Amino acid sequence: MLDRKKNIPGLRGVTMPERATHQKARESWHLWGIISEFVESAERLSEIRPAVSIFGSARIKAGTPVYALAEEIAHKLSVAGFSVISGGGPGIMEAANKGAHAGPSPSIGLNIELPFEQSGNPYQDISLRFRHFFARKVAFVKYAAAYVVMPGGFGTLDELSEALTLMQTGTGRRMPVVLVGSSFWQGLLRWMEDTLVANGMIAAEDMKLMTVVDDSEAVVNAIFDFYEAKGFDASAAERERVLYL
Repeated sequence: MLDRKKNIPGLRGVTMPERATHQKARESWHLWGIISEFVESAERLSEIRPAVSIFGSARIKAGTPVYALAEEIAHKLSVAGFSVISGGGPGIMEAANKGAHAGPSPSIGLNIELPFEQSGNPYQDISLRFRHFFARKVAFVKYAAAYVVMPGGFGTLDELSEALTLMQTGTGRRMPVVLVGSSFWQGLLRWMEDTLVANGMIAAEDMKLMTVVDDSEAVVNAIFDFYEAKGFDASAAERERVLYL
């Protein structure tokens, strides 16, 4: 008969007390570091509303049509009275900050410390630096009245999925999610319809959470059309939901 007893040390026997104390101290300081990122973002971003978060690939170079379009969109949003939030790095993030920086409204960069890729661009009126992705993602959502999503990779898809999940579940504030570039996004949207909706993974109504456009004027119009009836001020219920993001 197989003996199922294993020679596994109990929880208290895994580490020495000195090591456990050292580990707890490190974890405690780490938690304070996380809290400090939330506190700084709240202090520096609470007055920037209304704002629009713009996402897209860090790998898109200056001089390309997509870069120019992102810069144009950000500038028009700035002129229209929106602060513009980007990831603070190169590519589309730089284009967004650059366009906003040339306008009258604040250009904000939520920079992330990465081993190889990220470096801050010089077009930020307000610049924050994060070590933790999740604290940065909360800032993107919490202070935005709209999402503009340019072509991008995993990071861009992550932010898009985050926003859609928060709205779908009623956890976050309902806001415009504008996908720019129908030729880029049509494959993903078709897969969502043919696979996710068809198999009941999401409701057909969930597809209406996104709007697809191809030019800068349409981006601005989509945002204003959304808020034309309800206004930009969040309701008491929406403020409560955002508080607990």
